[in-house]
Amino acid sequence: MLVAFLPGGARPPRHPAVFVWNKEKAAVAAAHSVDPDRWWTAYGAVIDRIAPRFARYEPLRHAGGLMLGMLSGLDRKNCWTIAEHRGDLTPDGLQHLLARAKWDADAVRDDLRGYVLDAFADPDAVLVVDETGDLKKGTQSVGVQRQYTGTAGRIENAQVAVFLTYAAQRGHALIDRALYLPKSWTEDADRCAAAGIPPDSGFATKPALATAMITRAVAAGTPAAWVAGDEVYGAPTRPCVAPAATSAWATCCRSRRTAAYPPTPGRSASINCPPCCPHERGSGTPADWAAKATATTRGPGSPSRLTTSTPPVPITC
Repeated sequence: MLVAFLPGGARPPRHPAVFVWNKEKAAVAAAHSVDPDRWWTAYGAVIDRIAPRFARYEPLRHAGGLMLGMLSGLDRKNCWTIAEHRGDLTPDGLQHLLARAKWDADAVRDDLRGYVLDAFADPDAVLVVDETGDLKKGTQSVGVQRQYTGTAGRIENAQVAVFLTYAAQRGHALIDRALYLPKSWTEDADRCAAAGIPPDSGFATKPALATAMITRAVAAGTPAAWVAGDEVYGAPTRPCVAPAATSAWATCCRSRRTAAYPPTPGRSASINCPPCCPHERGSGTPADWAAKATATTRGPGSPSRLTTSTPPVPITC
């Protein structure tokens, strides 16, 4: 068992930033190549970037501590465990940051996207849409209800959120998020008011949340060649790319046999999932995937036949 930056390999004491606890040999080996001074400089640059979004210094300080806690090796990460990790007696500061402090979360999201693009921007990148769930025991967490979550692989009491990842040759990172509010919440105005949900928050399906995030990323000038998602986001009646987001095209896999790609006007083609899809387990760049998809054809009777048309239109099967 190795520990980065710690002579002798013993487990580090509770410290907010310097040490990394990881049992994976590859991760530990990579950690040894990180210059702590450069890491702290980069961390300071992130704090400087988001600082204008906070009206007071205290919430900014707690935001920085929360980031360090999320990057730590804690087995469980919540306000209590991160506060203890930081040496605080209570999680009050972190809870105030998340519940009551005034700061612009959407502007911080935009700052994050800009930070990621500064490092990873690539015209052949892929925008990846997926959801994840957090298991809950109570009924007070916003959006919680009994619903399917991949975290458990079954129907459980959980919150579910949709995330957008930017994946490029140099790396990948989350750049957007949207909490899924079931109808059991949006149709109960009193419950929403008690939880602090804005009164104009209506019901939106997960594909609709994904569409909004993709459109937002494209409108901000995010360079990408593909959008990837599973069958939830590629159902025939719910195309995951809106007409406004036509600079990025969809790759939505449905039962191994649905894909979409940057279209050639007037041409028809039938294709399987491109190599980026886990079904195919291929490799290569998004440009390689597009080339393979464009070159693959089948007969008129194929159940996966697609007809391309001149943009701007959503692509469905």
